[in-house]
Amino acid sequence: MNTPDTYTSKDKNIIIKNWQNLDETQKQTLLKIWKVLTYKWQLQILFNLPFLLWWVLDVTFIKVHEFDMKLISYLNLPGWATSMMGFN
Repeated sequence: MNTPDTYTSKDKNIIIKNWQNLDETQKQTLLKIWKVLTYKWQLQILFNLPFLLWWVLDVTFIKVHEFDMKLISYLNLPGWATSMMGFN
């Protein structure tokens, strides 16, 4: 059975043991897959960065929040939609 100690200690680490047992072609294939995954994660973070920045500005500066509220009030949304967003 794997315990937290199994994953943290160097001599018992099953990930390192399994990695060392792989041949070079398997290692290269896994590294290529890992690079594709991390590239997609980087891309996702890059795409979400403007929304994260706007959220940080909305939380920190009152004027940005007031602008958001004014913009939402101009949209003339139905009552059920504004209640779902927490404005009623």
